[in-house]
Amino acid sequence: MTTQSTVALAFSGGLDTTVCVPLLEEEYDYDEVIGVTVDVGQPEAEFEEAEETAEALDLDHYVIDAKSEFAEQCLDAVKANATYQGYPLGTALARPVIAEAILEVAEEQGCDGIAHGCTGKGNDQLRFEAVWRESDLDVVAPVRELGLTREWEMEYAAEKNLPVEGGNEGDWSIDTNLWSRSVEGADLEDPGYVPPEDIYEWTDAPSGDVETIELTFEEGYPVAVDAVEGTSTSLHPPAEDGGEMPAVQLIEYLNDLAGSYGVGRTDMMEDRMLGLKVRENYEHPAATTLLNAHEALEGLVLTEEERAFKKQIDAQWAEKAYEGLLSAPLVNALDGFVDATQQKVTGTVTIKFEGGQARPVARESDYAVYSESAASFNTESVDGIAQSDATGVAKYHGFQSRLANATAADAEAKKAELLADGSGESEAQRASKSEEE
Repeated sequence: MTTQSTVALAFSGGLDTTVCVPLLEEEYDYDEVIGVTVDVGQPEAEFEEAEETAEALDLDHYVIDAKSEFAEQCLDAVKANATYQGYPLGTALARPVIAEAILEVAEEQGCDGIAHGCTGKGNDQLRFEAVWRESDLDVVAPVRELGLTREWEMEYAAEKNLPVEGGNEGDWSIDTNLWSRSVEGADLEDPGYVPPEDIYEWTDAPSGDVETIELTFEEGYPVAVDAVEGTSTSLHPPAEDGGEMPAVQLIEYLNDLAGSYGVGRTDMMEDRMLGLKVRENYEHPAATTLLNAHEALEGLVLTEEERAFKKQIDAQWAEKAYEGLLSAPLVNALDGFVDATQQKVTGTVTIKFEGGQARPVARESDYAVYSESAASFNTESVDGIAQSDATGVAKYHGFQSRLANATAADAEAKKAELLADGSGESEAQRASKSEEE
């Protein structure tokens, strides 16, 4: 009796994953391919495309809802102020969540292999496979392993009469999830090209309108958003009983609200893991808002030493997140430090949306490492320490630098004096003079 071999394919219904279906059967000898699409907040149209394409291919198709898991991952990233080269991580955070969900389906369905449609040039191949290679399943990457080009795929799709629109999926390559929307490809590959306004969907062009909201954090996690009394409110926050909002709902709300004020656009040259430099455009209104607010609250409640050291921890956390390696032992250790600091990151931050920015304009916390009376210009002392007590500190401040500068100046003066009277000539210089005489 012949054993049937099955492979689970990360399936979007686009050109790459559509051509992978017959290729997995023809080139890799799988008897059956199943498609898995994971919901991390994509537009509904993408699921419709995947369903229609799967039906046309007669492909068993599974759709997995992982929005809540992904949203929690995003809020974990807020605690670590996770950005990469200046932009909030989005796709990088989503890929491991997607990979885990596909792996679960593959194992439940008794698959022998697991596959993706990534090229050999990008980051996603690494992020998917970092999860999958912990399993016993064969990992297959047809586009990378067969060296496929977009042109070849379009010709193959036409030859096989595959259900794709000739490979024409629009002018741009777009990846959307709950946390961010990335746009790349075509003319955007030219760093000198100015992108048109129509590449943006989540963010309006910045206007003169202003709105102010208040975000509530508990131990580093954003849990509620409220309009500030006296300001216009274009969107009313749908809070549950007790004022807290589920992570997915909070992120979706802030994407709509902050995006309407032009908040959260990034146009950058990004360095990928394989060393390639690429032009990327991102939209991330909620991420920008929450990261700005979180950092503002940390500035109020953490000591100078905690803030300085946490920047190093945050940078390491973000780097591992970009690599798709949040399950690495290092991250567990980093999380220990992050969680310890976040115990005090409880309070509120007022954010003003204006001119395409989400600007913190006020913050409050019971854990504030701040004394208004100590910092005020209208008080004579600092908690019993007289201002005049700082005179000695001021005298010592910079002493070593002043000493070093003075010593260097004296040494240079002596050197110049020796050279001027000839006694500072080297033995080689004197010998050269004697030969000339």
